[in-house]
Amino acid sequence: MAKKLRWGAVLALLTMGCAPHVLPQDPGARRIWSAPPPQAPAHPEVTETRFPFGTIVRNVSDATLTVYRPDPAIANGTAVIVAPGGGFHMLSIENEGTAVAKWLNGLGVTAFVLRYRLLQTNDDFTGQFIRRLTNLPELADAIVPLRPLATADGEQAVRFVRAHAAQYGIKPDRVGLMGFSAGGAVTVWTLAAGHRDSRPDFAAAIYPGLLPDPIAVPAHAPPLFVLVADDDKLSRGDSARLDAAWRAAGARSEFVTYPDGSHGFGMERKGKSVDQWTVRMRGWLESLGVLRK
Repeated sequence: MAKKLRWGAVLALLTMGCAPHVLPQDPGARRIWSAPPPQAPAHPEVTETRFPFGTIVRNVSDATLTVYRPDPAIANGTAVIVAPGGGFHMLSIENEGTAVAKWLNGLGVTAFVLRYRLLQTNDDFTGQFIRRLTNLPELADAIVPLRPLATADGEQAVRFVRAHAAQYGIKPDRVGLMGFSAGGAVTVWTLAAGHRDSRPDFAAAIYPGLLPDPIAVPAHAPPLFVLVADDDKLSRGDSARLDAAWRAAGARSEFVTYPDGSHGFGMERKGKSVDQWTVRMRGWLESLGVLRK
């Protein structure tokens, strides 16, 4: 992976200085930890719209889950926890969170959007994000103390969903974990922790980044779906390494690539080949049998 990425026009867009529009907090979010955070955050959690990201969340210090339920007529008892990406500086809560949850609802799946702990950012969020995103070693260093916290959030999210399975009408042995970009890293970290009670029954990593080398594959690793665009300079290499590690351990992995789509497409249609990714993932879920009632 290159140390510096030159995104040119993208970075120019990010530095246009559009004022964010702050939105109300999600009233349906449920805390996944019984104890409060050990210390007050330096900056409060905020949900806002920022060009060109759409709706984002920053400064998460107390992890939560928001449930999205399918029509009872098609509900199949499967649950998927969705971890949005955002370079650990934010969560792309709309494009890689709520929109994904609603797509899963259409498959009869109950979705839980996870807000895991992030790096603290101030009013110069855009400048901080660009500086670290264009200098990946700096970003990797910044997330070292965050990794155990975000990993714990991923594990606790799986435990929480299983513990409340009856309440949400889901089967405790059909709980999946799905992450995008940084959320894909959180997914891999959660799997690598190797704890039986927090191991999802299946997992998906969509253009994951900043994965460790080597990648630790847990015993009894669940089936894994890995997806990335070939022109994704951030995640193409990590995605291939993840699939290779799973296969080398004798675990089931499906590695899907598309010629174009770059990074961070989420549920947004871009007129690229990657627009069909949900079709491939639906087929994979069907092959697991988790879309049957």
